[in-house]
Amino acid sequence: MTSSILPLAKGSRARREWPTGSAQCAALVCVLLINALVADNFFAIHIQDGRLFGSLIDILNRCAPVALLSLGMTLVIATGGIDLSVGAVMAISGATMASLATGGHSLPVIFAAVIGVGLLCGLWNGLLVAVFKIQPIVATLILMVAGRGIAQLITEGQIITFNNDALAWIGSGSLFYLPTPVIITLGMALLLWLLTKRTALGLFIEAVGINIKAAKNAGLNTPMVVIATYLLSGMMAAVAGMIVAADIRGADANNAGLWLEMDAILAVVIGGTSLMGGALQPRPLPDRHTDHPGGEHRDPALRLPAPVEPDRQGPGGAGGAGHAVTGPQPPLPARDSPCLNATSP
Repeated sequence: MTSSILPLAKGSRARREWPTGSAQCAALVCVLLINALVADNFFAIHIQDGRLFGSLIDILNRCAPVALLSLGMTLVIATGGIDLSVGAVMAISGATMASLATGGHSLPVIFAAVIGVGLLCGLWNGLLVAVFKIQPIVATLILMVAGRGIAQLITEGQIITFNNDALAWIGSGSLFYLPTPVIITLGMALLLWLLTKRTALGLFIEAVGINIKAAKNAGLNTPMVVIATYLLSGMMAAVAGMIVAADIRGADANNAGLWLEMDAILAVVIGGTSLMGGALQPRPLPDRHTDHPGGEHRDPALRLPAPVEPDRQGPGGAGGAGHAVTGPQPPLPARDSPCLNATSP
């Protein structure tokens, strides 16, 4: 079936399309230039004790937890949902790690428990949204409120501290001259990129975000896709909580990840992901002249097909299966035309 695309109007010029993400990159460059004018040696980076130091390195190190939350939040928002509980999940995972570290457990047990707690929280949110059909903002608000109470129960209302150099390296160590949190964030970003670009998961997420009913009618297991996004979001929040707890060598259930869910949502929106869902990366708006006759902005890949009318000369002269109208058609006769008023002999 061919597509019907309206030609450009006379005298109109095609709109110039900038590369995807140009606006975000331009804003980032402006912010960096302003900081360079205000702060001396803002771009200065030097090596000390086998590690890079400088303002830019410190920014990357401090924004690693928010970046991890944003990675998981992007998947959830792409399905048309939202996760307000990531800050509380950070507090729960940090409390779990600190309590196990003070108990003398091994590193594999601690890591497995922290990731398991994050996956369990994500499963809870996913079941409420996908199975019980609760609105995402309400479903995740439950864990956002109750999560810090759970963390307080784990820590017994106190700030737990530990002295474990291996765990502290996760939050304040270095690898390949870069801070360990930056390396962990890059690794998680690569993992999600492989999952969304090298597997069908990314396509499934966008399909659910665009039209969940159509995706379900096409045979897609939409509840499992939604649950998978919340599982990944919970895992990313658990890793972020582990980094924060390892950095301070303790767990503060009251302040760990406090209001970071808002920073994560803001980062996702600035990055170009629509809060309406359906896209994992920013996409330019299509030109109005190249859209369908209705005039609304739509994805160029979703242009309306050409109208179909039955064949005038089908089998037996009764009309055929139909054909697409792609060329100019003769005008219809007027209502008072002799052709319409003529009677058959």
